Amino acid sequence: MAKKPLLKDQLFNQAKVKQIADEIQRMYPQFDKNSFAERIVERFPHLELKQRIACISENLHAFLPTDYREATSILLASLPPPNDNTKTDNDFGDFIYAPYAEFVARNGVTKKDLYFSLAALKEITMRFSAEDAIRRFINAFPKETMEELQKWSNDSHYHVRRLTSEGTRPKLPWSQKIIIAPEQAIPILDNLFSDKTRYVTRSVANHINDISKSDPKLAITTLQRWQKSGKQNSKEMDYLINHALRTLIKQGNRDAMKFLHFSTSPEVEILQFRINETPVVIGKSLEFEVTLTAKKDEQLLMDYVLYFQSKAGNRYTKKVFKLKRADVAAGERMVICKRHPMAADMTTRKLYPGEHKIELQINGNKMAEQVFDLQAEVADK
Repeated sequence: MAKKPLLKDQLFNQAKVKQIADEIQRMYPQFDKNSFAERIVERFPHLELKQRIACISENLHAFLPTDYREATSILLASLPPPNDNTKTDNDFGDFIYAPYAEFVARNGVTKKDLYFSLAALKEITMRFSAEDAIRRFINAFPKETMEELQKWSNDSHYHVRRLTSEGTRPKLPWSQKIIIAPEQAIPILDNLFSDKTRYVTRSVANHINDISKSDPKLAITTLQRWQKSGKQNSKEMDYLINHALRTLIKQGNRDAMKFLHFSTSPEVEILQFRINETPVVIGKSLEFEVTLTAKKDEQLLMDYVLYFQSKAGNRYTKKVFKLKRADVAAGERMVICKRHPMAADMTTRKLYPGEHKIELQINGNKMAEQVFDLQAEVADK
């Protein structure tokens, strides 16, 4: 079976570089598109994804006019039409335009060029999100940039609206930290939570989830205020709330549980919590079964927590996984079976043999646990 190309090779490759080189030359005939493409592509094998973005940006600077505004104007003129504004989700644009936002962030974070640069990012983000680039402007010119983003939160194009949430997230992955306090972005989110576009409301939920990690109270009170406003339809509001509170739910935060109408002291009896087969072998699955009953009608949010052994064998790291969400009637007996793959080739975690632990968590409460031995994968004979 052919090996699937790496993400960096799917997003940034010779064909993509040629694409933007042709687009730029059509607007700027002096552009040496062949040398530009050759210089970039020959370096690609040695570069990771973000390094490829930087490489293209550096070469744009080398091959375009030295005047920043002139060079940026050429890039903007070469852009394809904006992403389809009639869509509501799953339209991420083309990664090959990420270096354009990087070019603006590298060269245009000056007082003289501030509003020109912000206007450029607004154009670029309609082709591919400028969420990383905008953070450099927030840090350099927080007042002016946040005022612009507040205006953009009412823009007619949903990619621009999404940028105002995504770019101000406290913990945006793979991006630099921003100096503003989490509450400074709340007025922007106040304009976005009732958006009709899932692409936008998902970003708002992720933003509130970021806030919840440092200020749970702010996250919950903001969601409560939005819910009471009635500005968002109930189905989308429920999605936003649940997605925004996912970290607090995994942590068993009592205020989050109460907000979602889950009892923080559920009257549940665990009749059985067992691992079906031990030892568990790396490369196979951990299979477990839970049997429970409720003493009264209960809404249950069930998770399981896996405690993974470290390489040195002297400490645990843990991760919470969703198990089931269910309404259980008084006296009802419920059986839940689960299979959790213990793959040897996970990209997010390396498994080590030794003692592991699984814990059952219901409405944020630890209800039962089991210890099991994880053994090394058996080589095929």
